[in-house]
Amino acid sequence: MSEKSKLIEGRTGPWEIVLGLEVHAQVASNAKLFSGAAVGAGAGPNTQVSLVDAALPGMLPVINRHCVEQAVKTGLGLKAQINLKSHFDRKNYFYPDLPQGYQISQYKHPIVGEGEVIVEHDDGSTFTVRIERLHLEQDAAKLLHDQDPNATYVDLNRAGTALMEIVSMPDMRTSEEAAAYVKKLRTILIYLGTCDGDMEKGNLRADVNVSVCRPGDYEKFRATGSFSHLGTRCEIKNVNSYRYIQAAIEYEARRQIEILEDGGKIDQETRLFDPTKGETRSMRSKEEAHDYRYFPDPDLLPLELDPAWVKAIEATLPELPDAKKARLQAQYGLTAYDAQVLITEQARADFYEAAAKGRDAKLTANWVTNDLAARLTAAGLDIEDSPISPAAIAELVQLIEEGVISSKIAKDVFERMWAGEGAAGEIVEKQGLRQVSDTGALEEIIDKLIADNPGQAAQVKEKPQAIGWFVGQVMKETGGKANPGVINQMLKAKLGG
Repeated sequence: MSEKSKLIEGRTGPWEIVLGLEVHAQVASNAKLFSGAAVGAGAGPNTQVSLVDAALPGMLPVINRHCVEQAVKTGLGLKAQINLKSHFDRKNYFYPDLPQGYQISQYKHPIVGEGEVIVEHDDGSTFTVRIERLHLEQDAAKLLHDQDPNATYVDLNRAGTALMEIVSMPDMRTSEEAAAYVKKLRTILIYLGTCDGDMEKGNLRADVNVSVCRPGDYEKFRATGSFSHLGTRCEIKNVNSYRYIQAAIEYEARRQIEILEDGGKIDQETRLFDPTKGETRSMRSKEEAHDYRYFPDPDLLPLELDPAWVKAIEATLPELPDAKKARLQAQYGLTAYDAQVLITEQARADFYEAAAKGRDAKLTANWVTNDLAARLTAAGLDIEDSPISPAAIAELVQLIEEGVISSKIAKDVFERMWAGEGAAGEIVEKQGLRQVSDTGALEEIIDKLIADNPGQAAQVKEKPQAIGWFVGQVMKETGGKANPGVINQMLKAKLGG
């Protein structure tokens, strides 16, 4: 991406955006971080609450080993440092939706340290986002403000659910880069099986830190590591869609630029994004770490990991998106673009590989990423729910490869397959859609066309592209069933095109 595209023109000159994200990913687990209460959406209010979650006197938290394993696995997937010793802290802050009145989190000694994520631009180029840390913490409950005009209700089902907070360095420069980073991070988490990535349910959401500075200041920050070169940042809380992330950043950056150009200063604060109005609004002044009065939780011992256990977790890691992309390119000869589209969703990549066995890899990729993907999107279906199986796509591709049907006829066959009329071969036979490759039958049509259109035939010698008119006429005469390759060969032999 060019440097120019990262600039925003203001009244007093150009500005740059600097972005860092704190992504909260709900750990894929059947139980909460410090209790055995169930986790999952759809249960009735306050039905998934243990005595620990309700903070009744004398109840003590007990760490969920599986949640720790999921955090370690995520750290390994982010090529990050796994800290063999970490501990939990109490984050003292007014939490009306956490009964104990504080949050158990990690501060100075998180379970995962520095890592990185390689992210793709739309044009295929890449950039790297450094991960500062990943720590475990408990989620808050849910406040319900619309049940009663005079009261606020609380549903404690979510209280205590395990979260991984993944904190990036301020390495993103545009709203598009921020959205692309969250998209790549979500893909990695889903591949790892450590978070389901459901943004609609809030299982993956981002706090976006936005600041602006003059051109050149960001490079000074990267060279020195000093945040003094960057502008005052504002944090936009709990943004849960790629589109909203981009809209919130663009509004907030412009808001800050206008304040600075009017001679004002940016107040460090936490803001919320209103998707209806497309703007951010102040929520509270931004606290610093000392405002939370962190101290080690006296009810939880330091967390010490066995190096052998970490190694065992590492051995279970699946093939991750970047590795899968490289393999698809090498094994199937796909372009970087095609491989990237396929690996964006793990299920789509798996579907493709099942369909591509023994078939034309590029042709199969086209059917999976274009026709099938479009149909699934229109029907609101995930690829796991596709009514057309990988084997069915493979059969369709085979019919095209063998010249039984043309690519044009294949689209009609595909639509019939989607409608449930049967397998590709069955539809072709039933509907009489086999491609006409019989040179005798085609020759009769071609000879008649040449005899009836001598002027068009003469043009072919001067303008070889004029042969396309004859191809179209033959296709019309055969109801689109003629083999275009055979037609072209025969016409060239007869007309010299």
